[in-house]
Amino acid sequence: MIKLKTIYELLHTSVEKFSNNIAFSMFGGEDVTYKEVLERVNHVQDLLLDAGLNPGDKVALLSSSMPNWGVSYFAVTTAGMVVVPLMPDFTGEELDSLIEHSEAKALLVSDKLFTKLSKETVSKLNIVIRTKNLSIISQTVKEHGSKTMPTPEDLAAIIYTSGTTSKPKGVMLTHYNLASNASLCNVLYPIREDDVTLSVLPMSHTYECTLGLLLIFSGGGRMTYLEKPPTPSVLLPALRKVRPTIFLIVPLIIEKVYNSQVKSKFTANKFISTLYGVGFIRRILHRIASKKLMKAFGGRIRFLGIGGSKLHIDTETFLYEGGFPYAIGYGLTETAPMAAGQIPGKCRLGSTGPAMAGVQIRLDNINPETGHGEVVINSPSVMQGYYKNPEATAEVFTKDGWFRTGDLGELDKDGYLYIKGRLKNMIVGASGENIYPEDIESVLNTYAYVSESIVIEQDGHLVALVHYDSDAIERLKNEWMERWEISRDKFKEKEREWEEKMEELKKDIMKYVNSKVNRFSRISEVVEEKDEFVKTPSKKIRRFLYERRGKNEDKK
Repeated sequence: MIKLKTIYELLHTSVEKFSNNIAFSMFGGEDVTYKEVLERVNHVQDLLLDAGLNPGDKVALLSSSMPNWGVSYFAVTTAGMVVVPLMPDFTGEELDSLIEHSEAKALLVSDKLFTKLSKETVSKLNIVIRTKNLSIISQTVKEHGSKTMPTPEDLAAIIYTSGTTSKPKGVMLTHYNLASNASLCNVLYPIREDDVTLSVLPMSHTYECTLGLLLIFSGGGRMTYLEKPPTPSVLLPALRKVRPTIFLIVPLIIEKVYNSQVKSKFTANKFISTLYGVGFIRRILHRIASKKLMKAFGGRIRFLGIGGSKLHIDTETFLYEGGFPYAIGYGLTETAPMAAGQIPGKCRLGSTGPAMAGVQIRLDNINPETGHGEVVINSPSVMQGYYKNPEATAEVFTKDGWFRTGDLGELDKDGYLYIKGRLKNMIVGASGENIYPEDIESVLNTYAYVSESIVIEQDGHLVALVHYDSDAIERLKNEWMERWEISRDKFKEKEREWEEKMEELKKDIMKYVNSKVNRFSRISEVVEEKDEFVKTPSKKIRRFLYERRGKNEDKK
């Protein structure tokens, strides 16, 4: 079943089979064939060898998404060196620290991101190569290095996690970890030569790298990249032009589409909202909206892959009832990443699907009352450990060698996995109850005026931090100006009354949430967060920043 064992094998097999196919495209720019990819790979390897690099040496890759990102990745790994993909959203200080920690001797970097690095960091590198045109920016060492054909057991990549609860850790993945995961994914989602993708996630994110690069490349598909950030004004025209057959996203993207383009229209007035609450009418409306969404996405989507975090049930219900060809998968950077997954048309609401072929999933320390336990995984794609961190490595492996995910889940009778939340995020109630903040946040985020939220414990109580949907609040403000019969320039005269309305809104939110959760999960306070929550590069809220704040409040 698992055919590919190294990235070297993946590259050369695909180039041989699909030589004249277009591998990479820049939207509105260049096309690069599979044959040309190999030519560029050889060029980059020559530059690295001339700078004295050898098998096992680390090479940092810090670049925006472009054809030469994949070229750089293949060049490093197939030479027997170790690629260190770095998230573009890391701060300059973080990047300097990670380059030093990884012991990188070379760097492939895009122009804008190069400015984030300190001169001291750059000066220590043997060579710095510009990803845009694969030219040399700087070189401090000129001597003959060497390369070798990597084995399946050789280290291929060190990927630093984005750190929702702690500092980034370097996940060590071998050629076999990555190549086998691409092969397993291809069993689940077979790639065709005529498949086209539009990449909107950072290439350094494991999800995008494995499924959006290795998987697609192994099947001869075409990968398209955007020059600009994927804002709606950039993304929608690109989708209509590229007409992708495969589109990989994180929940945040599709949730925003659903809330702004679907839910907002179906809850615009009481009459439509009432109809939307009737099951069979809602399903009809969802099918209509789904067809419009398919058209907006280019009309050819056969696989909308969603991963990275939990998808809100309302959004999934829309996709499910609308018949949209979506599928949710589960995995972590440490599992390269896919461990469980579904296929379009066979999804179960709320589930990430069963373990993929060749993967074993079980639950440890199961709560007899809830049936929830920690998800542990045995897979050919499980990492070798954390780079230069044996203590952290030992903590995440069981005595029999299975990987502890830190996620709480349950399995149904057919082996379908349902993720309940992070073990570290779980709050123990006053009477010992297990409270999952993610479940409460899921309800909070369905409230019309809430964009995103996080629930923390403060002084023994549950507090909801919410960031409002600015458009919804603006509509509410306009409604009240009409009632008050005032113009916008006179709004300040009603500032006190408006503040009172916003306080009432908090009470309504609390009442709404507490009516839908169990008594142990009821919130005691709603606090507005003026700014968007600080997120990881993979768009997960950095919870520890706000949990720490809650603990500090307790001490006062």
